Amino acid sequence: MSTDTTTAGSAQPEYPLISRELSWLAFNYRVLQEAKDPRVPLMERLNFMAIFSSNLDEYFKVRVATMRRLVKLKKKTREKLEEDPAEELEKILAEVSRQQKEFGQVFRNELLPELRQERIHLIDETGCTDGQHRLALDYFRRNVKPLLVPIIFSTNPSPLFLKDQTVYLMVRLQPKTEQPEQYAILEIPTQKHGSRFVQLPAEQGDHYVMMLDDVIRLGLPDLFPGFAEVEAFALKLSRDAELDIEEEVSGNLMAKIKKSLKKREKGHPSRLLYDPATPEPMLHALLERIGITTDELVVGSRYHNFRDFFGFPKFQNPELYYDPKPPLPHPGLENADSILAAMRTQEFLVHYPYQKFDYVLRFFEEAAQDPAVTSISATLYRVADKSKVAKALVRAAEHGKLVTVVVELKARFDEESNIYWGNKLEKAGANVIYGSPDLKVHSKIGLVIRQEEGRAVQYAYLSTGNFNEKTSLIYTDHALFTTDERLTHELAKVFNFLVDGGGDPTFEHLLVAPLNLRDGFEALIRHEMQLAQEGKPAYLIAKMNALQDTRMIKQLYAASQAGVKIELLVRGICSLVPGVPGISENITVHSIVDRYLEHGRIYVFGNGGEEKIYIASADWMNRNLSRRVEVAFPLYHPELRQEIRHLLDIQRKDNQKARTADNQYWVSDDPTTSVRAQYEAYDFLKEKAAAAGLLSGSEH
Repeated sequence: MSTDTTTAGSAQPEYPLISRELSWLAFNYRVLQEAKDPRVPLMERLNFMAIFSSNLDEYFKVRVATMRRLVKLKKKTREKLEEDPAEELEKILAEVSRQQKEFGQVFRNELLPELRQERIHLIDETGCTDGQHRLALDYFRRNVKPLLVPIIFSTNPSPLFLKDQTVYLMVRLQPKTEQPEQYAILEIPTQKHGSRFVQLPAEQGDHYVMMLDDVIRLGLPDLFPGFAEVEAFALKLSRDAELDIEEEVSGNLMAKIKKSLKKREKGHPSRLLYDPATPEPMLHALLERIGITTDELVVGSRYHNFRDFFGFPKFQNPELYYDPKPPLPHPGLENADSILAAMRTQEFLVHYPYQKFDYVLRFFEEAAQDPAVTSISATLYRVADKSKVAKALVRAAEHGKLVTVVVELKARFDEESNIYWGNKLEKAGANVIYGSPDLKVHSKIGLVIRQEEGRAVQYAYLSTGNFNEKTSLIYTDHALFTTDERLTHELAKVFNFLVDGGGDPTFEHLLVAPLNLRDGFEALIRHEMQLAQEGKPAYLIAKMNALQDTRMIKQLYAASQAGVKIELLVRGICSLVPGVPGISENITVHSIVDRYLEHGRIYVFGNGGEEKIYIASADWMNRNLSRRVEVAFPLYHPELRQEIRHLLDIQRKDNQKARTADNQYWVSDDPTTSVRAQYEAYDFLKEKAAAAGLLSGSEH
C-alpha cells in the first residue's frame, strides 16, 4: 500500500491509497476465484480461466509495458512519480507469478480431474492409445503439417520476429551423429486451423480432446525426419500495445492511429512466456535472435494462450453450463408498433443483458426509415463486427438524412473496426467526427430529431453500455429512452460540443466530462457532508467499474470523516482503502464478479430524503473525469427511479458472489437469506414481463 499526502507539512493525515496496478491484479484474481468456485458449472469455470488469461495478456501489453517505459526514464523524472516504477514493477511481477502458479494448480489439480469425471479427457501425445495415436498422426499429416513453416534458427544469424500473442513451439533437434544439436521454431497455426483443439472419436461415451500443440508434438518426427531425438517447448511473446497518443494534440489523428496500429504488431516485447522445462542454451539462443533480454522473461507452463479455451469443444450436457437466461421482453417496448411513438408517451429504462438489446436496433432502424426524421447523431465507441447499429446509420445517410457520428479511434483494440465503420459511414454521406486527439469520447449516446406538426422533436438514448449487440449479452448495463426536453436539449449541446470541438456549454441536468461532471459529483458529495454536519442523515451509494481518481478518493475520505455513510460497489480497480479508523470508517467496499460482467455505473445521493440518482458512462478515474467525454444523466421518472434503486439494492444484498475489499467471499450458508444479485435481477425483471403478459406459461 502506498500513501499520498495532501500538502507537505500540513496537519492533514496521510491518505492510504492502494496501487492501481495491484488493485487491478486483485480484480483479475476475483476472476480466477470464479474458476475455482465449485458452485460454477464446470465448463463455465474453464471459461473464467480463459477470461483470466485474456485479461492478463492485455495487462502485460498495456500496463506492464507502460511500467517498463517508466523504469527507463531518467532518475530525476522518475523521482516525480508517486511510486518508484522499478519497485512497483517488482511487486507486479511477484503477484503475477503467484497468481499464475495458482492458475496452473487449479487447471491441473481441479479442472482436469473434474473433466475426467464427466468423461471428457484432455490428453496429450503421451496419453494416447495406439489407435488414438494413429488417428492423431493421420490428422496431423492431412490437416496440420501443410500449415507449418518451421525455421531452424540455430544455424541462421538473421533476426527472428515473433508475432504478438502467438504461441510458438521451440524444437530441440538432436542429430544421430556427433554433430551439435539444432534449434527450430514454428508457429502453432491456431487461426489457420480454426481451433486450438482437435476432437478425437468418442469411445463408449468418453470424449477425447487434444491440444493442437500436442498433435504437432506427436508429428514432430514426421516433420523433422532423420534426427535421433525431437522435443518441443512452448513460448509466447506479448508486445507493447499502448499507442502513446493520449497527449497528442496536433496532426491528423486518423493517420496517427493507422501508423500506431502498424507499430503495435512490432511493439517492444513486454513479456516472453516460456515453458520452465525449456533447455537454457536453447532459450538464450532464441533471445539473441529476437533481440530481447532476460528482463522480459516470465516463467509460464507447458501451454500458453489459455484464452483459446473460449473455443473449447461443447458437449451435450447442460449441467456443465449455466442455465439459459434468454434476454427478456420489456413490458413497455416489446409490443410497441413504433419505438419513437412509444417514447412520445413515456420514458423507458432497459437493463442489459437481462432485457433485449433489440429495442436499440429498432430505435435506429426506425429512425433511418422514417421520412419525418431529419437527423440522427450517435457516438460509436465499441461496436460489433457486423454492427446493426452502424448499418442503420449508413442506411439513414443513404436516405439523405443528416447523420453525425462521433467515432472514437482510441478505443483500445477496437481501432481497426472503428476505422472500418468510419469509412463506411463517410462513403454513405454521413458526417463523421473522429473524436479529438486530447479527449477520448467514451459516452454512449444517440439523438434523433423528427419533424412533428411544424416543430422539431428530439428523441434521446443514453446508456452506460456500448452500441454493441454482442457484448449486450454479457455486460450488465442500463439505458434510457426519453423525450424529456430537460435531457434532450442538453444532449444536443453535447453533440454540438463534439462537432464544434470548443465552446463552453452549460448544463443544468446532465453532468458532462470534462466540463462539469467532476464539479457536479464533488458538489453532491459536499452537500451530503453539510447534511451530516447538521446532524441530518447523509449517505451516498456508488456503483462503478473503477475508483482511482485521487481527488475523488480524498473527498470520499473527508465525507466519511464528516459522518457521511458511503457504500461502494466497485467491480475492478479500487484505490480507496475502506474501514481505516479516523479516515474511512464510514466507507464499505464490495465487488461482484459473476456470470455477467458488471458494467453499469449508478450514483445515488441521499439529498436529505429527496434522493438524486444518476446513471453514467463514467467511472471515478482521472481519465474519465478529466480526459474523456462522458455523460451522467439523472433519473426523474418516479417509477424508473424506484426500479433502478431496487436493482441496486439487490446488488447491495448479494452474499453469494460479492467480495469484501480483501477479496474474501461474503457468503451466506442460509438458503433463506441467500442473494445472488444477477439471478435476483433477472427474476425481478422476468416477473415484470410475466405481469405484462409477455411470457408463456412454460417461460414463466
